[in-house]
Amino acid sequence: MPLYLIIRIRGTVDVRPEVEHTLYLLRLRQRFAASLYHSSLPGLEGMLQKIRDWATWGEIDRDTLIQLIRVRGRLVGDKPITDEWVQKNLGLYGGIPELADKLLSGEIMYHKLEDKGVKPFFRLHPPRGGFKGSIKRHYGDGGELGYRGTAINELVRRML
Repeated sequence: MPLYLIIRIRGTVDVRPEVEHTLYLLRLRQRFAASLYHSSLPGLEGMLQKIRDWATWGEIDRDTLIQLIRVRGRLVGDKPITDEWVQKNLGLYGGIPELADKLLSGEIMYHKLEDKGVKPFFRLHPPRGGFKGSIKRHYGDGGELGYRGTAINELVRRML
């Protein structure tokens, strides 16, 4: 069961209301916002197909997930997520690496940590070096949108 990282690439102009609502439900409310969801969630595949012209997604690996949480993970009040915070509030004494392992295995859902004060999304930079293809075309056609598999890891590292 892969853990999907979903990144919104395009802005709000000319978005159909049902697509805007789906982006809102996935907590992708502005450009370069990202969120983590397990592929086992009911209805996620349909939601991803609905937003495929506005976002990109793929399976995140462990090293990239650890780096993403360390650099861009935030608590309410815009405080960073630290190993000490994870140990104290989640009881995971391995810190952020243990949190990443639990997220990848599906034991913990990142969006459900909102009750503990974790913001359920990540704010990313535009990619360093720019996009490699057209923003308006799908990944398989030489663009940036839609499903990209493990290639999402390279894109995220450029956006941290």
